[in-house]
Amino acid sequence: MFLRNSWYVIAWSREVTDKPVSRKVLDEPIVVFRTATGALGAIADRCPHRHLPLSMGRVSGEVLQCGYHGLRFDSSGRCVSVPSQEFIPPRACVKAYPVEEKYGWIWVWMGTAEAASPDLIPDYHQLTAPGYAAVGKTNHVQANYRLVTDNLLDLSHVGFVHTSTIGNAEMGEKGKLHVAKEGDGIFIRRTVADVPPPPTYIKTGVLPAGRNIDRWQIIEFLPPCFVKIHVGGAEAGTGALEGKYEHGLNSWVLNAQTPETADTTHYFWASVRNHAIDNPALDELFFSQVSEAFEEDRCILEAQQKAISERGGDSWDVTLQADAGVFQARRLLEKLIRAEQP
Repeated sequence: MFLRNSWYVIAWSREVTDKPVSRKVLDEPIVVFRTATGALGAIADRCPHRHLPLSMGRVSGEVLQCGYHGLRFDSSGRCVSVPSQEFIPPRACVKAYPVEEKYGWIWVWMGTAEAASPDLIPDYHQLTAPGYAAVGKTNHVQANYRLVTDNLLDLSHVGFVHTSTIGNAEMGEKGKLHVAKEGDGIFIRRTVADVPPPPTYIKTGVLPAGRNIDRWQIIEFLPPCFVKIHVGGAEAGTGALEGKYEHGLNSWVLNAQTPETADTTHYFWASVRNHAIDNPALDELFFSQVSEAFEEDRCILEAQQKAISERGGDSWDVTLQADAGVFQARRLLEKLIRAEQP
């Protein structure tokens, strides 16, 4: 079900300030906290004394203090002091998770601690690099993380689900697909030639008014749950179908689907652009339009999950050409999960 030897996004950096934050990841309750010196800790969210969630406590200097009896735990999960006594019970400790802060997200490693290299964190540099503007948030989705990933890998639905924002009917009808295994991931390139721009694209003011465009969706999947999408459009016939994107409207949708449980997902997403990066109006436009589209996705995904649960499991009784990228991504993830099994 889950790949354990992987980094997972647990929070935005902006969420973890002077108060602990509680999240469940792969069915494990974790509390993330930032100490007085700015160091991060991620430990199991349960006091070993009387089981109160440690997230209900407070940060005190370099430790997290339980809100019930005041036991203090450092970032290694070790109890370092007990009020009114010098003796610290040897079992007064909790599991600690490797934790890193990068690209404006906080990451935890859920597998073997010795394997937790920061170099394995996927590249999301557009979130914080100069020359880009990023807006985003977290959606909580009542659906399995693989369904959320499927939704991002098969964008043929854009022309049917998101017609008020990022899609139109032509997008669904005229798409051409190419899928390939490259390096550690799956790459999906979907292009649509000579179609009207969707509502969101028109509102940016970047594209020539009243003219059709060629659109691209370049999707990269990295297991277990990372999807980066480069999307955009340029005036039809000006080279976008041959890979010339610079003169058009370019944006990126960066996604991390962290499994909370088998049937629920913390969905971290950001919309990123490389034009008019100091324009608050465009910040609001991209945030509101993508938020609306992803709320439409959430309704679809939760209805899917309900139907799957009611019938006792998922199935692929009917498949389409557009499923090619989804299939390859699922096979790759399942291979990695199997390899972890004893």
